[in-house]
Amino acid sequence: MIRPLLAGALVAALLIPAAAHVTLETQEAKINAPYKGVLRVPHGCDKSATTALRVRIPAGVIGVKPMPHPGWTLTTVTAKYSKPAKLFHAELTEGVVEISWSGGRLPDDWYDEFVFTGYISGDLEPGTTIYFPALQECENGVNRWIEIPAAGQSRSDLSEPAPELKLLPAAGRQH
Repeated sequence: MIRPLLAGALVAALLIPAAAHVTLETQEAKINAPYKGVLRVPHGCDKSATTALRVRIPAGVIGVKPMPHPGWTLTTVTAKYSKPAKLFHAELTEGVVEISWSGGRLPDDWYDEFVFTGYISGDLEPGTTIYFPALQECENGVNRWIEIPAAGQSRSDLSEPAPELKLLPAAGRQH
């Protein structure tokens, strides 16, 4: 009976560090398809409350629309895309490249999620991973979730890994 309890405790101990970072709830998405990004914020910075979250949208994620968060100020940065992108029957030449939620207060011992939608461009390659570097500002300190694994590294090798999204092949009809 003790062995199953120890095994369960070990599994829980291994999973907790993975949840300590800002991550995307859904970490896989099909190319040429809509995507709902949910950034999970499980803690503050050195036990202080989170007061802002900023995320950089990678190239190839187009038509981004953030969801307002009650009690927080939402701002976006738009820029021209490196090349025009097709979204259904429209051609987009610019869009949101950064989202910022600020002015709120998320205590260190609370959890919250910050949401946006977008479209994964058909120009991206299935089997690759794209990253959403995020900056978490707190009352005391900052967590820079911006590290991207080099060849041969994984997220677990990094102290502040960027939220990642693995791209899957498109399914069915292309838009």
